[in-house]
Amino acid sequence: MEKRRILLLSHNFSPEPVGIGKYNGEMIDWFAKKGHNCTVVTTFPYYPFWKVQAPYNNHWYKKEIVNYPGSGASVKIYRCPSYIPANPSGLKRSMQDLSFIVTKFWMILKLILLREKFDLIIAVAPPFHLAYLGLMLRNRSGGKLVYHIQDMQIEAAQRLNMLPSRRLFKELFKMEHTIMSGADYISSISEGMINKIKAKAKREVLFFPNWVDTASFYPLPLRHLLKEKWGYHRDELIYLYAGAIGEKQGLESVLDAAEILQHDKDIRFVICASGPYKERLVVQATQMGLRNISFVPVQDKEVFNEFLNMADLHLVLQKSNADDLVMPSKLATILSVGGASLVTSSAGTSLYKLINDFDLGYLVEPGDPKMFAAKINEIKQDTDLEKKRENARRYATTYLSLDKVMNDFAGQVLP
Repeated sequence: MEKRRILLLSHNFSPEPVGIGKYNGEMIDWFAKKGHNCTVVTTFPYYPFWKVQAPYNNHWYKKEIVNYPGSGASVKIYRCPSYIPANPSGLKRSMQDLSFIVTKFWMILKLILLREKFDLIIAVAPPFHLAYLGLMLRNRSGGKLVYHIQDMQIEAAQRLNMLPSRRLFKELFKMEHTIMSGADYISSISEGMINKIKAKAKREVLFFPNWVDTASFYPLPLRHLLKEKWGYHRDELIYLYAGAIGEKQGLESVLDAAEILQHDKDIRFVICASGPYKERLVVQATQMGLRNISFVPVQDKEVFNEFLNMADLHLVLQKSNADDLVMPSKLATILSVGGASLVTSSAGTSLYKLINDFDLGYLVEPGDPKMFAAKINEIKQDTDLEKKRENARRYATTYLSLDKVMNDFAGQVLP
């Protein structure tokens, strides 16, 4: 493959441990190892903690260079200051998005003035309007623009009532239409999202799913010993939620189910997350007097494989009004460790079809804690759990390995 110059525009990047930042970091690392020189315009790592992480301080712009001696490539990272709300709400996140695009505008302008040229520009949404900067650079300096949609931000905000103004949503959709019309490629991460994007963009959309490093995340034996390592009883059934907590997940249903099942000594819920939404759940769980739920911080990468293997079942949750607007990014890692999942998803959605068609776990309609608790009781008696774990690992190694996904993507956008 001919060596190319690649630019990534995104809020999130390494060393963020989860979500879009994790995937962006791995994508650029893959390109650089293949010999492509990469540039990243991003901000300082803040997610999922909602505060800038040490040793960064967010005071001013910062440039970093990472060299890859094995391939002869390098990665230049331009980090831009931005507003990071300690307690994100719909309005505050809009202000955050605005601050991102303002500070990144000056960096893109600098690249234009320096006559920097890129063969491929990848703009990752959310926020969707960051792709405007990609269009501006592409129109002046050439190259191809990929508008990659990890989250259908406008529709999700609309369904979750995160912004009050209908007129504002109308203007946002108009802005997005301009981006979709101007981009050379549009890509997204699930069949359901692709179908929704096709319907409004009236053009083809590439399938570019989230992947997993199947060599780093894999099944381990002796789950009971792993439970004891993290301070739980070997006979407890661990129902683990590990991932981002926000408006789309609806983790209140876990607290409600824990309350219904609090007299079952065999069941323990564990929520692994960080940030302001987690703190609200901790307060709520305390007020409810729940003793069968534990909260732990995001785990270091070095122990994360063991931590995920500890769980008997993984919780993959989203509200019904976010169906097919997002695809839980943590699912790929869960599948790679051979984890079976209890998934809240409505029939007919991409997530539902994936779990059902490949027998990767259990499904329950979102929004009903009693049904959720009943399903947990039902799973306790299921003898097919080990089969679902085997199916999960097989699916990850067959379809979601980093090399497979990235080779497919590069073959489409770097001919």
